[in-house]
Amino acid sequence: MLLPGSEILIATKNAGKVKEFESLFRDKGLTVRSLRDYPDIPDIPEDGETFAANALIKARAIALRFGVAVAADDSGLCVDRLDGAPGVYSARYAGEPPDDAANNRKLLDELGKRAAPAQGPAPGGPVYLSPARFVCAIALVDKHGEPVAEVEGECEGVIIDSPRGERGFGYDPLFYVPELGRTLAELTMEEKNALSHRGRALRKLWDMLDRK
Repeated sequence: MLLPGSEILIATKNAGKVKEFESLFRDKGLTVRSLRDYPDIPDIPEDGETFAANALIKARAIALRFGVAVAADDSGLCVDRLDGAPGVYSARYAGEPPDDAANNRKLLDELGKRAAPAQGPAPGGPVYLSPARFVCAIALVDKHGEPVAEVEGECEGVIIDSPRGERGFGYDPLFYVPELGRTLAELTMEEKNALSHRGRALRKLWDMLDRK
């Protein structure tokens, strides 16, 4: 289905996600279109209770509208000290319209209401507020909206008390990877793709398709 030189439609208008998908698909020789190419398309209601359910809802809706194969992802941040929140509500955690800066402020405010944070491993280093993980579910459907593959990927880290880095998007500036000593917003695109939840999910997708 996804042969070199073919085209795939990504069901998102998020510029950060589009950039990551383009980087990850480039090595496969695919051309990526996204809903940013169709600004008049309204947002798809994401009323599923899981990341996987929302990914499939979006993929099916767009495939049936355009009659092409579609990949859709739903992803978010799950914070231990917030009992898994913001979870599927990550993009709109602080309300409408989605606002990365407002979401990050709310995340820090909510964590500030909980028990005292644990200090990071080195004096002067970042203050660890909570273990957390990014989760990404990807659904690939054919032009009829029938599922071809569904995968999930995770990236483990901790939320720190202040943002670091200018790259990435969303909660990346607050998501610290201890083994690297940097946040996701401090990584290059290549470094982030190697360990991110989205990169891991896409590699699972390739493996699954290679076996078909």
